[in-house]
Amino acid sequence: MKKKWMFSALSMLLAASLGLAGCGSGSQTQEASKPQESAQPGAEPAKPAQDTLIVGRGGDSAALDPAIVTDGESIKITQQVFDTLLDYKPGTTDVEPSLAESHEMSADGLTYTFKLRQGVKFHDGTDFNAEAVVYNFNRWLAGDKSQFYYFVSAFGTPEDRVIKEVKALDGYTVQFTLNKTQAPFLRNLAMPAFSIASPKALEEKGDNFQKEPVGTGAFIFKEWKPNDSITLEKNPNYWKQGYPKVGKVIVRSIPENSARFTALQAGELDLIEGVNPDDLAALEANKDLQKFVRPAFNVGYLGFNTKKPPFDNPKVRQALSHAVNKEALIKAFYAGLAEPAKNPMPPSLFGYNDAIQDYPYDLEKAKALLAEAGYPNGIQEELVFYAMPVARPYMPDGKKVAEALQAEFNKIGVKTKIESPEWAVYLDDAKKGEKDHIFMLGWTGDNGDADNFLYTLLAKQTIGSNNYSQWAHDEYSDLVAKAQGELDEAKRVELYKKAQEIFKQEAPWVPLVHSTPLLAGGANVKGYIPSPTGSESYEAVYFE
Repeated sequence: MKKKWMFSALSMLLAASLGLAGCGSGSQTQEASKPQESAQPGAEPAKPAQDTLIVGRGGDSAALDPAIVTDGESIKITQQVFDTLLDYKPGTTDVEPSLAESHEMSADGLTYTFKLRQGVKFHDGTDFNAEAVVYNFNRWLAGDKSQFYYFVSAFGTPEDRVIKEVKALDGYTVQFTLNKTQAPFLRNLAMPAFSIASPKALEEKGDNFQKEPVGTGAFIFKEWKPNDSITLEKNPNYWKQGYPKVGKVIVRSIPENSARFTALQAGELDLIEGVNPDDLAALEANKDLQKFVRPAFNVGYLGFNTKKPPFDNPKVRQALSHAVNKEALIKAFYAGLAEPAKNPMPPSLFGYNDAIQDYPYDLEKAKALLAEAGYPNGIQEELVFYAMPVARPYMPDGKKVAEALQAEFNKIGVKTKIESPEWAVYLDDAKKGEKDHIFMLGWTGDNGDADNFLYTLLAKQTIGSNNYSQWAHDEYSDLVAKAQGELDEAKRVELYKKAQEIFKQEAPWVPLVHSTPLLAGGANVKGYIPSPTGSESYEAVYFE
């Protein structure tokens, strides 16, 4: 039996009409930048409607080729410039059509056939078609984890690849043949990492493509001022009728949450990521501002490079786990807008093992474990401790959190030296795993599936991509790989619960928090729906 979904042209037209009805007619949107004629003779002409959205965020992008990045600050931009075959419905992780209008899956789950949207153009004027899709996937299939980190995390290494072949059946039909079933296959395809880029631009720009991206998305890349701003302009030929709603988007990098909030209050920004919990009262009291809440779908964690001493010893990792006071961190830095994390995935996901008992905050137990590990007097040689240099939803102030943890570790005789290199260097160092260091990171789920946490972040197959702790546990990796290919959800749940038991015992991380991210915008910002995945297109945003 084949499973199939299809969205007719009529339903898409109705959806577009409803979207326009919520914010005025299409002609009003197109004319928004033109002054309106005054209704009173001799009166001053009305000011043109606002047509530029200015967004403030915590850090700069690492690169703008979605296939080579894993950080949220890069994805925030690529999601404006590119489209994927499938997408998520606004505010959810439910899959819906995008560049692919429909699909069919074979009864054995090994063949997927996609009908593509016709008449779509890349920003360089070339056609989006089946050959463009094949080109992109063949590019990723030919690479390795040093090039396409996320492709390896989602679809396996060259030695154990999920996707066997991608071919064009005709100009607008693409067929995927898999080597093995993959339960989250459709959800994976919807992730921004698998956006479809212009083959012509990839060929002509080479390495410069990561600084000059070309997709089919709602906005066209115009300018990147490193550590300052990225400017995008409206795609006048976007395939979604009536979108985007604004003519320009400027995304500014402002590392401090408080500085971004001040700029928002001053009217210099329209929308900001990462509001300090301490600023919530001021936000709610300001009639010119509004609060947005991103659905909690993340984990912030303290990681160890398990390849390097002393972190290759599980007892050391367990000891440090006992030295973390999660409740105190939440009270001090999250104003209660977070819950302690005990597993490497949020409790909202299927397969979450609530029976797991966390390591209690117990400094004496931590000292005893260090002694068992061969460190009866603690670890006096300073350990490098990487503190996050940018604010993230799960880590509002990395340096202050690091200082608090440093003080706790000092109580058990573990000396640390805090370092905070720029974001791109920070991520590269963690990915390579050459430093014997503690580091802070986190993850916001990409696709609504437990696989995106338990396999993507911790399987031995993803070392060199998203497994920053370099943890290579055979039994754990076998369990999550088996769960990935299991189409029976009940069986997947049992596999994931067992995997979390192993994770807790081995302690390659200290899961810290699952946060409820706060965002803010001007009261005149409309149409903005925060995604649980941590980033969304600004195509539907407009000003009242």
